[in-house]
Amino acid sequence: MHNSSFVPWFRSVAPYIHTHRGKTFVVAVCGEAIADGKLSLIAQDVALIQSMGVKIVLVHGFRPQVNDQLAAKGHTPQYSHGMRITDSVALDCAQEAAGQLRYEIEAAFSQGLPNTPMAGSTVRVISGNFLTARPVGLIDGVDFIHSGLVRKVDTVAINQVLDMGAVVLLSPFGFSPTGEAFNLTMENVATSVAVGLQADKLIFLTEIDGIHTDQNDAASPVDTELPLVDAEKLLAALPDARQPTDTAFYLQHCVKACKSGVERSHILPYAVDGALLLEIYVHDGIGTMVVDEKLESLREATIDDVGSILQLIEPFERDGTLVKRDRTEIERDAKYYTVIEHDGVIFGCAALYYFPEAKTAEMAALTVSPNVQNQGDGERLLRRIEHRAKAAGFESIFVLTTRTTHWFIKRGFVPVDANWLPEARRQKYNWDRKSQVLVKKL
Repeated sequence: MHNSSFVPWFRSVAPYIHTHRGKTFVVAVCGEAIADGKLSLIAQDVALIQSMGVKIVLVHGFRPQVNDQLAAKGHTPQYSHGMRITDSVALDCAQEAAGQLRYEIEAAFSQGLPNTPMAGSTVRVISGNFLTARPVGLIDGVDFIHSGLVRKVDTVAINQVLDMGAVVLLSPFGFSPTGEAFNLTMENVATSVAVGLQADKLIFLTEIDGIHTDQNDAASPVDTELPLVDAEKLLAALPDARQPTDTAFYLQHCVKACKSGVERSHILPYAVDGALLLEIYVHDGIGTMVVDEKLESLREATIDDVGSILQLIEPFERDGTLVKRDRTEIERDAKYYTVIEHDGVIFGCAALYYFPEAKTAEMAALTVSPNVQNQGDGERLLRRIEHRAKAAGFESIFVLTTRTTHWFIKRGFVPVDANWLPEARRQKYNWDRKSQVLVKKL
């Protein structure tokens, strides 16, 4: 990387380093990633993330490893309702696989990571009996025998280990209070731990790219941000998940986590080198992020919000930051606005105007009350506007600004000449105002 490109890149990453320092992430790695030889690179990335002040709980899966153990013993894996039926032979195989994988993962973090970004570092990995389990029991007449679910997470002990600066490693295995062993799923363990810790992120490193914008077209783009309300609607419309490649398989756990207090849940493809780093430290990420943004705080505007919007933007119109809009115009365009409110008070807004002939849309009147600035609400509005534009099929969004150019550039916008504007918008461009035009591809 040349110096000229390194400096802007590092500056763009720095805000995310600051934001995530001291946060707790639960990272769940499917067994397929390890079977595919990705463990060493994943360990490097986890160690790098931890070195930047993030507390990491690492949960590994072992579906293919258990199946290999069963095949070696001449047994066929049995599944029902998307879960393994764990008989005594499968239980032995799960114990063997968990022990072997734990050894391999600990070794990956203990090799000094030569010739890697973490060369010379020491990463402590601590495992333990942090989970209490219970049996799945019988479902529709099917006895799952030794398959279990998480009953309780020892969050106090986990937090103590995290505060020591170690990575907590959890296998999908648990014990009842009487010492009975249960085979768990990586997804259930990771979700239960994330909810118990009230983690800042739950991240699934999986076999799939994420959630596609068109469920009937696997070639459609991945939806990089999915508000919780939209994720719930999508999940309700999907058939029950049976395979890890089913859309609902990981999505159901992301939804559960977000509904239970985890602000963000992610689905990433392990096949992409550096997927964790790309998702955490790049603005648009690489997979799908389910975001818990309550309807009562971030929503589309109604005609009843016009007075509050006028009151919010008026000071910025007065000092020239925003172009003046009268009540009639905002009443006409209310449906184009997104607002943020708290306890019935609107303290942020943004509008989205469509230019379908050019496959682009304009974000206008992005405003956050001075009383609550620097709390990320501008980012939330921008993400929601981007999601609305992407859902409507647009390829880009653009803004016109005279004073906030750098804010938009830091978030992926690039300056263009005013002549780039769609014809209908160019005719209304105020050449005396000389607003900078910035564009972001979606």
